[in-house]
Amino acid sequence: MHGQKMTTERVSAFSDALIAVIMTIMVLELKAPESPEITAMLALWPTVVSYALSYLFIAIIWINHHHLLRLVHFASTRLIWVNFLHLFLVSLLPFTTAWMARTDLAPMPVAIYAGVFVLVNAAYLLFEREIFAQAEAGAMPEPARRLARRRTLIGLAIFALAGLVAPFVPLLGFFLICCALVLYLQPEIFSSRLQGQVE
Repeated sequence: MHGQKMTTERVSAFSDALIAVIMTIMVLELKAPESPEITAMLALWPTVVSYALSYLFIAIIWINHHHLLRLVHFASTRLIWVNFLHLFLVSLLPFTTAWMARTDLAPMPVAIYAGVFVLVNAAYLLFEREIFAQAEAGAMPEPARRLARRRTLIGLAIFALAGLVAPFVPLLGFFLICCALVLYLQPEIFSSRLQGQVE
C-alpha cells in the first residue's frame, strides 16, 4: 500500500460485498416443492430452519463487524488479513448449511456446522483484539472491552460444546448454537450500560 493506510470504510465495503454474495449463495438452496400439498412444504423444515439460523448468524456477524469497525479509522495490514480469515470462514457457511439441511440435521453435519461456528468465532476474537489494540482509549471503555471479550469467549465455549454434543444429540447441538447467537444480538449493550452507570 506504499505507506498509505487503508481506511476502515474500504474494509467495510469489501466485507459487505462478500457477505452479500454469501447470503445469495445460501438462498439458492431454498427450492420450491413440486407438489401443491402442504405436506411437501412441511417436509422442507430442515432446509428452512438451517437457512434461517445461518441467515441470523451472518446478520449478527455483519452487525458486530460494523460495530467494531466504527472504533477505528484506519486498518493495519494485520487487521486486514484477520478480516480476510474471518470472511473466509464465514464463506464456508453455505456449504455446511446445505449439507446439514439435505441430511435432515444428521449428527455429523450438525457437528461440522457447529465446528464452522467455532472457527468463525475464533477468528472474530482475533478481529476483536486487533480492533481493541488499535482503538483509542476513549473509543470504548476498558471495562466494556473486557465484557465484550468475555462474551466472545463464552460464545466460543458454547459453540464448541455444541460441536461435541451434536454427534450424539444433534438437535441439542443445534439448540446450543441458537443459544450462543443470543449473546451477540446487541453488540453495543456493554458500552451503553457502562455509560449509564457513569451518568
